[in-house]
Parts: sequence; C-alpha cells; structure tokens
Amino acid sequence: MKQRAHMDGDVMIAGFFPLYILGIDHGSSEDSRQGDLTPFPFSSATGGTQSWHFGSPNEAGLLRLRSLYVYSQILEPVWASEVLVRVLKDYQLVLALAFAIEQINKNPSLLPNMTLGFDVYDVQFRGWKVFRNPFTWLFGKYKIPNYSCMRGSRSIAVLTGPSVITSDQIGTLLGLYRFPQFTIGSFDQSLSDHNKFPALYQMAKKDTSITTAMVSLLLHFSWNWVGLMTSQNENGVSVLAELKEEMAKNRLCVAYEVVISSQDLQHLYNIMGNYNDINKASARVLIIYGDQDSLKALMLGIEQVLIKGKVCIMNSQWDFTLKRKYFMLGSLHVPLIFTHHYADVSGFTDFVKAIHPSKYPEDFVLAKLWFLSFNCSYSESDCVTWDNCAHDASLDWLPGHIFDMTMSGDSYNVYNAVYSVAQALHELLLHETEVQTLGNRKETVLSPAQMHPLLKSIQFHNPSGDQVILDEKSKLEPEYDILNIWNFPEGLELAVKVGKFSPYAPHGNQLSLSENMVEWAIEATETPHSVCSKSCDPGFRKSPQEGKAACCFDCTPCPENEIANGTNMEHCVRCEDHQYANTHRTKCLLRVASFLAFGDPLGLALACIALCFSMLTVTVLGMFLKHQDTAIVKANNRALSYNLLISLIFCFLCSLLFLGRPKAVTCILQQITFGVVFTVAVSTVLAKTVTVVLAFKATSPGRKIRWLLVSGAPKFIIPICTLIQITLCGLWLGTSPPFVDTDVHSEHGHIIILCNKGSLTAFYCVLGYLGFLALASFTVAFLARNLPDTFNEAKFLTFSMLVFCSVWITFLPVYHSAKGKVMVAVEVFSILASGAGLLACIFAPKCYIILVMPNRNSLHGFRDKKHGLSQQLSNLGIKSRPLSDSTAKCKPN
Repeated sequence: MKQRAHMDGDVMIAGFFPLYILGIDHGSSEDSRQGDLTPFPFSSATGGTQSWHFGSPNEAGLLRLRSLYVYSQILEPVWASEVLVRVLKDYQLVLALAFAIEQINKNPSLLPNMTLGFDVYDVQFRGWKVFRNPFTWLFGKYKIPNYSCMRGSRSIAVLTGPSVITSDQIGTLLGLYRFPQFTIGSFDQSLSDHNKFPALYQMAKKDTSITTAMVSLLLHFSWNWVGLMTSQNENGVSVLAELKEEMAKNRLCVAYEVVISSQDLQHLYNIMGNYNDINKASARVLIIYGDQDSLKALMLGIEQVLIKGKVCIMNSQWDFTLKRKYFMLGSLHVPLIFTHHYADVSGFTDFVKAIHPSKYPEDFVLAKLWFLSFNCSYSESDCVTWDNCAHDASLDWLPGHIFDMTMSGDSYNVYNAVYSVAQALHELLLHETEVQTLGNRKETVLSPAQMHPLLKSIQFHNPSGDQVILDEKSKLEPEYDILNIWNFPEGLELAVKVGKFSPYAPHGNQLSLSENMVEWAIEATETPHSVCSKSCDPGFRKSPQEGKAACCFDCTPCPENEIANGTNMEHCVRCEDHQYANTHRTKCLLRVASFLAFGDPLGLALACIALCFSMLTVTVLGMFLKHQDTAIVKANNRALSYNLLISLIFCFLCSLLFLGRPKAVTCILQQITFGVVFTVAVSTVLAKTVTVVLAFKATSPGRKIRWLLVSGAPKFIIPICTLIQITLCGLWLGTSPPFVDTDVHSEHGHIIILCNKGSLTAFYCVLGYLGFLALASFTVAFLARNLPDTFNEAKFLTFSMLVFCSVWITFLPVYHSAKGKVMVAVEVFSILASGAGLLACIFAPKCYIILVMPNRNSLHGFRDKKHGLSQQLSNLGIKSRPLSDSTAKCKPN
C-alpha cells in the first residue's frame, strides 16, 4: 500500500491525505510494491518506542532517496523550494494527528484504559486510483471489494481531505458501510446531503456570515464597485446569491461576475477570453470565493491575466507553492483573506521542534523532509547518515513562509476530529461498561456504526477552550481572522493577521482592522479606491446614469434653498421656511427677519415725508381757519375744504401703519384706514366739484338745480360714498381679512414679514371703488373747467384728480412687479403721492393768494373783478347777479 504512515494503538483512526508528493515510486516490480506495505517505525518524541511506519529503508527506498537528491539538483532552486513548502504543508496534517493522539493517550481522564493509533494513506487524484488505498484499507486488497482479507480491523473512524473532491469520492464508499468520516477541509454544501453521505461529519463551520464580513470590509474602505469570482458548485452559487443580496442592501454594486470550474479546462479558456472586460474594468477590488481545488486551478491558469493589479478578498488562503517563479510583486495586488478564527493550540510548537531524524532513524518521510530542508550531502554508502547535517537543526529554523510552526486551519480541524472521536468513544465505553453485568464481563467489541448517535449529539470544549459541535444545525457562527500577505522583500509571502470579524459583536463594531498593518502594492501610497463614480461632495446629489448600476451616477448641484450636508446624498433636503441654504448648499442658516422698519433708510424717509405732509396739511388747515372769513376760503364751501384737509391729514398718517413690524391689528387697520380715509377725501373732492357745477347752473329761481344747491344736497355725497366703501371693507373683513405673512424668496438670507391682503378681489374692489370716485370727480370737474375762473377751482380739481388717477394707475404694474419691502414701499409712496397731489393741486393756489396776493382775497378786489365776471357770464348767456353766501360765499362778514 503506497505511503502508509502508522502508529499502533488499541483503536485506530485512518487518514487519507494528499501525501503523493512525499515520495515518488518509479519502481514497477512486485518487490517494490510489496516494499510499500512494510511498516515504518516512528518513536514518540517524549521517549519510548512507538511504531510509526512509512515504507522501509530497503534498496528500493534508498534508490528513491537517491533519485530525489538528483532530481533536486537539476531543478531550479525556486521550484525545489516550492516542492519543499508543499511537502511540509501536507506533512503538518500528519503531525497534528500524531500530536492529538499523543495528548489523548497521556490524558488519564480520557480513554484511561485504551490507546489510540492511526494509519495515514496517500490519496491520488487520478480517476479511479483515488479508491485504491481506501479499498485496500477496507478489504485488504484493491481488486476484491466486499470481501475482507484482513482480520480484526481496529479502525473506528476516517479522516479525509482537505480536498472536497476526495472527501466526496471517498465518502460515497464509506457511506455504504456507515463508517464515520470526518472531513478536514472547508465546509461544502454538497457534503451536507445526509442521504448521499449518511456517515459524514464536516469539521469546518459553515460560512454563514462570510458575506456580511466581506461587505463590512468593503464598507470600511468605501469600495462600492466590485468584481465577483466564485467556484461553479453548490457552495459558490449559494454564496454568490447571498453576497449580491447583502451588497444590494448596502448599495454596493457588482461590476462583473466570473464563475470558475476546476473540472473544465475549456471553461478556463473562456474566462481568459474575458481578459479585456475584467482587467480593464474600473473595479479594482475582486472578491474570490471558492474551495481549494478551484483556487488551485485559478492560480495555475488565469491568476496573472485576471487579477493583475487587483485587491483580492478571499475566503481561503492562496496556495503560493503553485505560483512558481512567475510570481511577481504586485501581480496579486494585495490579498485580504478571511479565515476561520481558532485558538492557539499550546504544546504543538514544542512538539514540532522536537522532531528530528536522529531520534527517529527509520522515519523515511522525515528523512526526505530533512534532506530537502537542510541540503544534507549525499552519501555513497547504502546507508544514509545524518552526520553531514547540522546536529541541532530543527524545523523552526525554516522561514515562516516555508514552514509555519503554528497549527494551520486544516490541521486544527484534524485536531478537533481526533478529539471528537475520543470523546464519543469515551462515552460509548462508559455506556458499554454500565450495561455489562459483573458476572458476564466480556471484552467489548466496538463497531463504527455505534459511534453515530454519540457523534451527532456531541458537544465539548477542546483543550484550547473552543467549543466543538458536529451537528450542523447547532454549530455556532464562525469568527474570522483577516490575513494580509506580506511579500516584501519578494518571496517573503508571510500571512499577517490585520483584523478580525465577529458576528457576536454589536452592530457597527463587528469589524476591527489595523489599517496601518495592511501592505498594499509597492507602488501604492494610499488605500486603493474602487468606485464606478467619484463621490458627490456636499452640496451635490447623485443623479443616476441611465442603463447603468446604481453606483454609477453624475453629481448634480442642489436646487435653490436645498442642501446636501453629506457625501453621495440621494436627494437634497429643502431648508425650512425660516432657514436658507448657504452658497455651497451644504447647510441651512437662519433667515434674518426683515420688514419695512422705521429704522431702515427707506422706512425712515417715508415716515419723515408722511409726517412732513401731515404737518403741512395741518398748517394749511390752520391757515384756512385763520382766514375763514376771506373770499377765497368762503368762495368754495369752506366746510368741504376743512373736511378735505382733515381727511388728507389722516391719509398721510395712515401710511405710517405700513411701517414697522406687521401685526394682525396693523395689517387690518392699514388697509381699512387707507380705503375709508381716501374715500372720504375723494368723495369730498367730488362734492366740491358738484357744488361748483350746481353753483353755476342755478341761475334762475325755481329751478330744481337751485333747490339742490340750497338744500345742501352735495354734502350727502360724502357719507353715502363712505358708507359704500365701509360696506366693501366689512365684506372684505368677513370673507378673507388681511393677515401677517412671510416672504422667503425676495431677499436671499432674509425672511420678509409683511401683510398679506387676504382677498385680492376685495382689495381691488376697494381700490377700484376709489378709482371710480376719482374718475367721476375728474369727469365732473373737467366739464366745469370753462366756467368763469374767479374763485372757480374746477380746473384745480380736474388736475388733482388727474394726478390722483395717474398715481394709482401707475401703482398697479409697479406693485405687482415689486417684491418684499419694496412692494410695501410702493404702496406707501402711492398713498403719499396721491395725497400730496390733492393737497398741492387744490390748496396751493389758494395758499398762494392768501399769503402772496392778499389784495385778491378781499371784497374790494372781488368788485374790481365783478365787471369781468359779469361779462363772462353774459358771454355764456347768464345774467349777472349777486351770489348768496350759500353759493359763491363772497359776501364779507
């Protein structure tokens, strides 16, 4: 039987590991094949002789050793070093098995009356030859299945792996005989089929949180544009779906997908055909998930062309022994590897240090390792002596990338598998002891099938403190160590732990990473970036690109009064009404309250003008009261003049209601007061105009016009017109009264407080009614403009109404085009301008006569003009006669 390693014990554990590279048998004779069956003695490192067999140092073995020496001399050094690394890596599985069994055999509380041993066999990857050693182990001969040529087999369990392929193929055979099988490789979904593999137990934990761990790493480095590469098996398909779902939840995008098949060479060629699509993609991060077999195929076939310059995130450590000399620094940009976290096994390093060929002279495997590791010279004699090697040489002399003294993940699974067998066997023996009667004590015959009920329910803590559970449904989620391969200087290839992921930590603290320990490419000066589009800075929002992934977008500035205070914002946020966006659209600032205040230059100017006009009007009123008995005051109905002057005073003063911080009361008063007092003023002008016309039309006694004039009918125009306006204002207040409002658009950074008209229809009705009265006054005054001009103010009334109408007609378009405080200022200015127009056009000429030409404001002056007046009346066909006080009012007191 090829490559059989053996250590004797009461109960045996078989192991099928890839030890094909530990020896090359070029012989074909029956003697050579028979020599392979010879045990190889191995002594315990702690003293005493235990048989640990691996071939015999006969002539055929010596020839193989000499062949290996010659082979190593003609190979280039790099390849020889890679062979050595592979040899040592595979051999550690045997060391872990031996170490665990030695610990158990020394433990008095575990299997106290029984010792464990092992048989380790080579597994070949060449078709049906994979079954050669399992068949021989089961039946004694390769070509006679189901017929055992062996007597008293003491094997109780089988360890297979780390390759999933060999575990699958051997498991199909072992399942027929219900032989407990422990796989030491990574967890594979296909091996969980208990119908196909009823006796198989996977030591590795299922990668239930690997997708969360990888996505957490992507989020940590802000990598959102990633390529995916998985193996074409049930495991890869399942993880790929979970990974894409987890990435979608965190808004990460897949740039491309590649599926690897280790079985189909044509498939590798197809992948290499996508070289341009993958290598030219902007995604600089590549997630690789697959078993060891898929990764080996990737390393051998496509690593150089597919992942050159990429940051690779993997679930398994690369087998760098397969890269050979073509490995160049930077071709594999930087590998970040997620491996299952496990506790350090104390004593294993000391156990490995104690291994030495001088202590175990018949250990042919160890001889080969020593020969390759320490360049021992070749001896011409038939016997190999170790005098030419360093006497104190030890495996810990080897560099870390050649041989790792710490236990690997696969070796740790071997360690746990041995302890699982020991624990189940211990419970089985206890149970058998309890059921045996004291009088009929017989030797216990153990059957492998008896182990299954115990193995399925077993839970224990190994000597390192880790909990071991074989039931897949009860297994805890694994924690992950994050490894980074340091390859500077070139060839170092040292796996360094740079971080950890624990699914049991609070959300947000599950990933811990020492970023400064990560070795990026030699030319890199900062952390690599892998994004489809550059991040949108604050003040911009993401705008998706049509037909592309969500991670591909354009950056669009936020609209007016909207902000984005973070990077890569999906939407801009509108500022509240009392806030405004700064220039960069990154934050909202409080608006400054603004209104047409008395302290503002414009407000102060308007207030001063209003007060000045008010004082001027008061002065004119005082002047008229002082000269109330003069002809110019009495000639045009002084009562109406007083009424007009008082209304103008209130017109000027009502403009002050528009200044200052608006309140609900002032908003109502300013519009109502404006409408009423101006109605009084304009209706007074209308009454004066009608009075003038009636005075000149009432020329003969008995006419109705004279009766209207004598009865004082014009005086009723004022209350009637005012009452109509008050009614309109009442309807306005009852339906939609003015209220305090804000304007956030007129001035940047300011919130303008103003009075909203409430109902614009009501406002324009009030204003339109004033316009109607003004137009009526203007029409009547215009018709009376050619009457005799002595104390006839028809022309002045006409001109005043013309000014009044011009101001308010101009007001409408300006008012609608103005915003904010300017709109209020326009309304105030219109009030002042129209009031000033009435004051100036009607009373300025009279004041001029009173102050500058007093001779024309007397009875004597009036008589000097009487002839002229009579002549004018004659020209109009009217007889001249003295005017009574009720009409002309020119009779002196």
